[in-house]
Amino acid sequence: MSFRDYGFAWATPIGVIIIALIYSFIFWIVIYISNFLTIKLKIPNKIYLNILAIFSLTYIHPFGFDWFKIEAIFVDSYIGIKPYQFIIVLISLGLIEYKKYYILLLILALDLNSSSITFQDKSIDLISTNISIKDKWNEAKMGNVIKDTFKTIQTSIDKNSSLIIFPESIIPKFINKNEYIKYRLKEYSNHISIVIGGLYLDDDGTPRNSTYIFTKNSIEVANKVVLVPFGEANPLPKFLSDIVNRIFYDGAVDYKASKFVYDYKIGDRTYRNAICFEATSDKLYENSPKYMIAISNLNWFTPSTQPTLQKLLLKYYHQRYGTIIYHSINGSRSYIIK
Repeated sequence: MSFRDYGFAWATPIGVIIIALIYSFIFWIVIYISNFLTIKLKIPNKIYLNILAIFSLTYIHPFGFDWFKIEAIFVDSYIGIKPYQFIIVLISLGLIEYKKYYILLLILALDLNSSSITFQDKSIDLISTNISIKDKWNEAKMGNVIKDTFKTIQTSIDKNSSLIIFPESIIPKFINKNEYIKYRLKEYSNHISIVIGGLYLDDDGTPRNSTYIFTKNSIEVANKVVLVPFGEANPLPKFLSDIVNRIFYDGAVDYKASKFVYDYKIGDRTYRNAICFEATSDKLYENSPKYMIAISNLNWFTPSTQPTLQKLLLKYYHQRYGTIIYHSINGSRSYIIK
């Protein structure tokens, strides 16, 4: 969908077909290996290796894109999504001809703990915006976006909220290089903690997609760890990457990822930082953080089912790791997963 914002809307179906072909090849090669080993090892029933083959698909991530989680279909059911529960489900399907046994086995995969979606918190303002990509990067309209942001912060201060959370890159500027914006946000942070998306520019000119945390007149910066393949960083070899960036992204330089996940403290809570795509990556859930603040800009993908799929995956990770997720979004309604 983001091709349209670079003048390549015609390439969207080509991208869809290429992705479909890549996954088709992965499915084929996995099942081929399974069937080959079944014959080679003289295993009486190929269903056993096919179960392992299907299970392995959830851990195969072409170009680092890890949204293919088969077990996520059980998120809104009474069947659990943890690895051992998924393998039990697959074994149960393999034993489906033995009705008594597969039903008994399936009971072991039950999980009555479900996630819930809420939209408000008594002391935290979770901001939703709907700024188009075209308007966001329009220099003539940036001033209004920044003024509206400041006005929203003041409203939250007047309500005595303790924390306000804005979406990804809501201020489309290198905040660390803009003294006026930094000054205003630091002033506001004497009255309310602020988590806000913006850009960060290294001293060597390398751009980063970042979260800025303003508390009590101080600043923390949490840079993105897992970049979007082909969106923020090109996973191809450099010579091919340069060609793709030149043709499709006006020669833009890839963003730079941080090496480590970042936790920050606001009040008595410690939050894991997550920016859009990386909130649906296992890496961001190292050590099972209790709280996460995720910020996203989904107007790159609307209208599409992407916001729904992202919410499904966030519920999947909540159920798997027990993390409470506060998600502020541009292009969809913000929410909390508990």
